[in-house]
Order: sequence, then C-alpha cells, then structure tokens
Amino acid sequence: MDDTIAAIGTPIGAAGIGIIRVSGKDAIEIVDRIFRSKNKKNLHQVPSHNIVYGHIVDEKGEVIDEVLVTVMLAPKSFTTENVVEINCHGGTVAVRKTLEAVLKAGARLAEPGEFAKRAFLNGRIDLAQAESIMDLINAKTAASLRVAVGQLEGKLSAQIKDIRAKLLELRAHIEAGIDFPEHDIEDLSKEQIKVATVELKSRIDKILESADSGKILREGLKTVIIGKPNVGKSSLLNALVKEKRAIVTDIPGTTRDVIEEFVSVRGIPLKILDTAGIRETEDVVEKIGVQRSKEALEQADFFLFVVDIASEISSEDMEIAALLKGLSGIIIANKTDLTGGLNRDLQKELGLDVPVVAMSLLNGQGLDELEEKIVDIVYNNEFHSVDEILVSNVRHERALTAASEYLTGVLETLENNMPMDCVTIDLNSAWEELGKITGETVGEDLLDQIFSQFCIGK
Repeated sequence: MDDTIAAIGTPIGAAGIGIIRVSGKDAIEIVDRIFRSKNKKNLHQVPSHNIVYGHIVDEKGEVIDEVLVTVMLAPKSFTTENVVEINCHGGTVAVRKTLEAVLKAGARLAEPGEFAKRAFLNGRIDLAQAESIMDLINAKTAASLRVAVGQLEGKLSAQIKDIRAKLLELRAHIEAGIDFPEHDIEDLSKEQIKVATVELKSRIDKILESADSGKILREGLKTVIIGKPNVGKSSLLNALVKEKRAIVTDIPGTTRDVIEEFVSVRGIPLKILDTAGIRETEDVVEKIGVQRSKEALEQADFFLFVVDIASEISSEDMEIAALLKGLSGIIIANKTDLTGGLNRDLQKELGLDVPVVAMSLLNGQGLDELEEKIVDIVYNNEFHSVDEILVSNVRHERALTAASEYLTGVLETLENNMPMDCVTIDLNSAWEELGKITGETVGEDLLDQIFSQFCIGK
C-alpha cells in the first residue's frame, strides 16, 4: 500500500458531475502536478477538508476540465491516507481524460474494492463494515438501506466483538487452570462453563434467527407469478410495478419468457418473476417458456398463483396447484368484475392451505389487500425489524452457524465428561469463526476474493 491509487468513483455516462478519487501518500503531490487553482495556491497549502476551484490540465498545459478539488489529509479520510477527490463534469470523455491525466502524473489505477480494502487494512473499518458498503450501494428499498447503514455503523460488529471477547475470556480461564495448577487460580466448575456457553450460544442463535429477514432485505423475496395462460399474470405484474412492463392481450400464451422486476411492497423488496402460462402445448417456443416457468418456481421463496374465478378450476390449475404444495404464497382470485365477488372456496378446490385475495386486475381492485396480505405473511413469519441486528450476508451466516455448532460441541463435551482440553479447542474454533465476520481471522486469499466483488472506485 505504498503507492497511490486512483479510479472513477461515479457511474460512467451522462451526468452533472463525475468524481475521480485519489488515495495514497503522494495523492496531493500527484494531483498538484495537473491542477491549476484559480487563487494560484498549490494543494499543499489547502487545509484538510476544504474545496478548491480550478482546472485540470494536460502535459501541454491545455485545460481538460473545470473542476472542484477536495483535499482530505491522513488520517481523517476513508482510507486513512491522504485523499484527493476531483469533481469534474460528468460524461464519458471529461471523466476519462481527467483520470488519464491523474494516471500520467504518477497514480496507479485502483483494483476493484481497493479503496475499501485499504480502509480495512488501515483499521478504519472492519470486514463486516466494508461488506456493508456494497449492501448500501445495492440497497433496493429504504428498509434495505437502513440495515446496510446499521452494519456500516458497526452494530453487527459490536455484537460479534463482544461475544468473541467473552469466548476468549472463558477459554483463557479454563486454560490457566489446566496449564498452571500450582498457582492459586480459581477453577470454573463445569456448571459455570455450561451456563456461560449456553448464554453465548443463545446470543449467536438469536442473531442467526434474523438471517431469513436479512436475506429478503438484501436480495429481495423471490416471488413467482404463476398460473395457466390468460388469467391475468402479466396484468398483476404491471399492477405491482405500476407501469406497463409486460404485454397484455387476450391471446393465450402471449408471455413466452420469464420477466424479472424489483418492486417494493411497503418496504419489503420483491424480486418478481412473471412466467409463461403453464399448459400442454405443441408450440416449441411456448414449451421452452413453460419449462422456464417451472424452473423459476423451483427457485422461488414465494408464489402468487393467479386463478380465473369466472371459470371452473381446470386440470391445468390443478397441475399447477400440485407444484405449489408446501410452498408459501397467495392465491389471486382474479376477474371478480365478472362474478361480483369471491363466492367459492378456492383453498378447498385447489387443495392449497394459503390465503386467497380477490382481485379484479381489469379494474385495479384488490391491490391494497394483496399488499397487506404479503406484508402480513412476511411479518408473521417472524420478519425482524430493520432496527434490529440483521444478518444479510451468507458468509456471515455460515460463520455464525459454525460458531454455534462448536459451542454445541462444548456442551456435549461437558455432558460426556470428556477432557477440558476438548472444551478449549471448540471454544477457540468458535472464536475463530466469529473472527471471520469482522476480518480478524481471515487470510489474504479470502480478503482478495471479497474485495474483488466490489466495484472499481470503491
């Protein structure tokens, strides 16, 4: 980390501004070589966290762009290094030429995630906080954003560090009794060790309970809209996204492929998959669409099964219902405008023990009830508040699960009166697993893999 890195920190394309971020011990000197301030001062004379107006010039002294330059002196910066940010005009050419000038002046193009990696290696943030930056950038709803911000502020990290500290204290006390019996160290009884272990395992398991909610907020509840052809599936998609996203006609089989959209239903992100109608067909293209519908259903967390209640339940409806048994979802009783309401027991007819919502997608009726039902189902399944500590990262979930299993091993060892050495080994393993979350016990290879998933400039 002795060199100075630079990268574009904003998306490429037409925009009001573009930002080039430069970080490293020579950041100020490098930018100073290509920056001409209006007040004739060089950047070494600019106080930290101040903005200077001027121009970026090329090697011939010709102006590339009119810019604002921000100087942030170490250690009070994101990377804890000297950081300079150049605010130039947005657009592909201005941003690219400004970056080229910075690189020619002595900086190296940053690798993906290298700014965040430097912040981690310099102790500015831990690994869980670094990963939350990507969650924050990719947040799809206000609730997802709040969870990411909470992790960036260190809510999860503080809990993990406290549990690790208590694991270390417990292990050290046991080992001291084993290694130094000649000293007057008060031994912990097996009951005391058991009580402490149960308490720590309980705290880990409580955090783990939030994993499903965290996954939904991070990735969205994968929801498949399914039904036979021409029952209103695409109309439902359009109603949920509040735009004409899918083509709607009276011709059965109009939708041939899976259409994917993200929507926020009262703060819950849904990854909606509108599928082709499931039926027997000789049409080669439609056959492929039907197969993809079934594949989408296999990967779904939740379904919206659209049924035409103006018609009798068909063999196609029953075939779909058979695929949905045991899954979580809602039956959409569509076309109430033709029947005057829901006057049938669809749960009994279809053999599905899930809620039914009556709708007329033609008239836009029933959407509020559907959204309320989705929220009820998700929350009744112990959806955790975004103000709690939520685990939204699969890597964190695996580490917590492994730590919990090692503590189960501790309890089994105590129960079976096995040597105390076995207890300390499992306590240490649990401590190491939790350290993978904050980055205190991970190797260089894993760090490289994690940060490579970041975008350049972050």
